[in-house]
Amino acid sequence: MKPILRRSLLLGAALLGAAVPVIAAPSVTAPSLDTHRIARARFGNDAPWYENRIPFFESADPKLDAVYYYRWSLFRAHQRDLGADGYISTEFLDDVSWQLEPYASLNDATGFHLGEGRWLRDRRFADDYIDFMYRRGNDRHFTDYMADSVYARFLVDGDRAAATRHLAAMRRLYDAWNDHFDSSKGLYWVEPLLDATEYTISSIDASGGKDGFRGGDSFRPSINAYMYANARAIARLSTMVGDHEGAEDFSARAQAIKVRVQRDLWSPALGHFIDRYKVDNTFVTYWAPTRGRELVGYLPWTFDLADDDDRLAGAWTHLLDRDGLGGAAGMRTVEPSYPYYMRQYRYERGAPECQWNGPIWPFQTTQVLTGMANLLDHYRQSKVTRGDYMRLLRQYAALHYQGDRLDIEEDYHPETGKPIVGLARSHHYFHSGYADLILTGLVGIRPRADDVLEVNPLLPDAGDPQALRWFRMQDVPYHGHSVAVTWDVDGRRYGGRPGLTIEIDRKRVAHRATLGRMIVPITWLATPPIERPIDRAIQLVRGQFPKASASSGTDPEKLHDGIDGRIWFFPELANGWSSAPSRDAQWYQVDFGTDVDVSRAELAFFDDRQEFAVPKSLRFEAWDGRRWTALRARGGDPIANGITHARWPRVSVRKIRVSFAQPLAKRTRLVELKLY
Repeated sequence: MKPILRRSLLLGAALLGAAVPVIAAPSVTAPSLDTHRIARARFGNDAPWYENRIPFFESADPKLDAVYYYRWSLFRAHQRDLGADGYISTEFLDDVSWQLEPYASLNDATGFHLGEGRWLRDRRFADDYIDFMYRRGNDRHFTDYMADSVYARFLVDGDRAAATRHLAAMRRLYDAWNDHFDSSKGLYWVEPLLDATEYTISSIDASGGKDGFRGGDSFRPSINAYMYANARAIARLSTMVGDHEGAEDFSARAQAIKVRVQRDLWSPALGHFIDRYKVDNTFVTYWAPTRGRELVGYLPWTFDLADDDDRLAGAWTHLLDRDGLGGAAGMRTVEPSYPYYMRQYRYERGAPECQWNGPIWPFQTTQVLTGMANLLDHYRQSKVTRGDYMRLLRQYAALHYQGDRLDIEEDYHPETGKPIVGLARSHHYFHSGYADLILTGLVGIRPRADDVLEVNPLLPDAGDPQALRWFRMQDVPYHGHSVAVTWDVDGRRYGGRPGLTIEIDRKRVAHRATLGRMIVPITWLATPPIERPIDRAIQLVRGQFPKASASSGTDPEKLHDGIDGRIWFFPELANGWSSAPSRDAQWYQVDFGTDVDVSRAELAFFDDRQEFAVPKSLRFEAWDGRRWTALRARGGDPIANGITHARWPRVSVRKIRVSFAQPLAKRTRLVELKLY
């Protein structure tokens, strides 16, 4: 039975009351989490950014909770303000040589960024990012599934106009990939490096085992699953605007890929989806299959491409096999039986570089956990259990810990769980997801396009070692409402009836005594307009206006860092302009190059309780072309590792200067100065 058909039947049975024992809950106000207290505890002085934006979560597993909030701090850190171009999400906190200049964007991680960002109550970040990527940001540097991510965002926020406004660009981008389409096979091919997965079986074997960074062009489950998902999304979005011809075209494209992947990329011998070679050279032959199992073989389930077929579902046994893809600390990208498993080919400045011949990658771990959640939610199978899902989710959460410190990195050793790539860029790496796994998997909110809220927590029953006794997720934006889901095995945690409860807009609307699927009606409400204040101080291109100068610490790159649109307070990577330790007042100044109207400032100061401390006081001055004049600023009391706000009557200025009185023997690090 096809997954979509099965879900339709489930919905019908649920609404008839035959499949899901749901009890209507009294429409009363439900107890809620103290979000202010949680935000302060998790984010310190930066709590205001999160308090009215993120869904709040707690569970009986404190490590799952800690990683959940860390991942929102990661999301926050990777929001880069481009000024008039809005916000984008970055993959690396700081610049890398292969990013799209001058924005620092990369398209390979977009699916993860939008998968997380769709759950924010502040819709600006995802909205700006989608606009940017379809206007100029998606240069096809890597493969991606962006159209599918835009549709997935629509399933949460219900904004049809936002979802469909880039349909023409989606189609153009889709057709651009014809340069990687083999019409004789009906499949897409890609070099593994451009699939963001260098040193795979196909690229290593295509080099005769000597390398694998480049080369190895192959028909891969990944690019074909992405193109299937994008075609399906474009078809659905086309239907929404009444373009039935376009919908039929892209539906047919998606179906053709689905048939070819299951026919030609399935290996009966390996019981797994595999690559076939596009390249033909001394070492490998065109259309020959690769010789081992890789984690990429699960992507057909990530996008519901795989049929509900027990034969195909057998592939999941390899993930649970400790001698297969199931490493002691996480999911191996290649099985240990591969001759070049974990051979380190590439180094940078003596440190191991990225490879996909065995290490754990949070990138693909996220995709596989998404596929497993799909398998458990709407496939008939007996190969994996909810206990397996929770075990692997906890295993993934553990990778975020470096001792007691939270820091997700690029890749890990599958036996020890220790990071492999020891480069500065790897800290707090945003090429994976986690909040979305908690929301759609553990909590089980399954976003839909109809007037329905579906919840199916992927928790095992009590008695299973992976069970959770309680959780609560609240302030979840869904179809214009605020949704909460609570599980309380005995009713003691939240003082209500034992079981699973759904709330909409703070009112209990449904309850069941056991874990399982619940489906309740929900209306669609219009989404509120997005506020878009523009930071006038952003410098994207070094040397162009706006320009920064300072009393000390005049390295041009550091001056740029103070107005580059990036804010984070992680100590592992320095960010911002830093003053000299001096008893004299220090200053940082922005020259707009023209007259600009401004009335407020936001300043982010870093404080490590050692070398850097927040200033004792601030003074704002404006240059009108002839002289400096003090601004009558309100607020401006400096806070550490958060946002200091200051306001003054609107003025037209060419330059603004901020002067600092520093604590004795301390330096000031201005992470970012924003001016509006």
